[in-house]
Amino acid sequence: MKRLVTAMAIAALAGVGAARADCAPPAIEAPLEGPVKPLERVADYQMILESCVRDDKTVLAIRIMKVEGEELLLTVDPETLQTQLERAACWSCREASADAANSRYLRAVETYGASIGQKTRPGATWLENAGLIHGRDNRGVFVTGDLCPSHKPLQRQFLQNLETRNGKIALSLTGSWVARHGDDFLWLRQEKAAGRLDIVWTNHSFTHPFRPSLPAGETFILTPGLDPEDEIVNVERLLIANGETPSVFFRYPGLISDSAWGARLRAAHLIPLGADSWLALGERPKPGGVILVHPNGNEPAGLAIFDRLNQSDALPKPFRTLMEAP
Repeated sequence: MKRLVTAMAIAALAGVGAARADCAPPAIEAPLEGPVKPLERVADYQMILESCVRDDKTVLAIRIMKVEGEELLLTVDPETLQTQLERAACWSCREASADAANSRYLRAVETYGASIGQKTRPGATWLENAGLIHGRDNRGVFVTGDLCPSHKPLQRQFLQNLETRNGKIALSLTGSWVARHGDDFLWLRQEKAAGRLDIVWTNHSFTHPFRPSLPAGETFILTPGLDPEDEIVNVERLLIANGETPSVFFRYPGLISDSAWGARLRAAHLIPLGADSWLALGERPKPGGVILVHPNGNEPAGLAIFDRLNQSDALPKPFRTLMEAP
């Protein structure tokens, strides 16, 4: 796929000043009140991997879509891992070259996507805790919270307490949680927009199925009959439809996966996210580790442990943004 409509061409047709304004990152209208916007607002959504250039800047485009008729790209800075929505017409794009594989981003996709899992049981057909569990160094920690489907309200007080400690958190989102907790989702967006929470939105699958009566290899993301692409892209579409930007991280429900899912995430250019310490399971946080809690109301014990460790300054500091980990 090749798109060679550049910002220079737009400038020639419409004037340099107008072109620069037109090439600002799109602000998708999504009020911080009222109903959640449906994912169908984002159409023709496709996975790609292209190298895109504008002026002196180069990014990797991993998704192309249309929002209200305009073609947009989801781009990734190949060294910082920061994602951004961009107007496709403003970039010159072509299939990513072999050199792109040497970027920090794609090295992380390959390295952690090929992880064999940290707690795989002998004879099991599935993997446990595959992916990124520890940063590149032993400084601070990476706080992550899962928003799995839940009948219980969001634990806002936990997040408000976190705001006093710089508010950095990666929240793993499921579509099923948003469907039941639209007001809580809007509250999170409000806290983020106000600068009180520094949220990295992590994909946690769209439906997050779970049947406790079944072995791990037959439930969670390994439930028979799931559409893997829908589980990945519909969370991204939902975030974009509501004015948010998905990150390049995917956390498997229950931290359960298999080698086929590792290959799927590599093909989707996503980094699987595990956990060095799942606090509710009694695992002790270590410097540089990824901490897992559940602010969705399902695991108050983990939140209590976090707050106790935090108040006693027993958690490694600082709390760091997840983009620094791989």
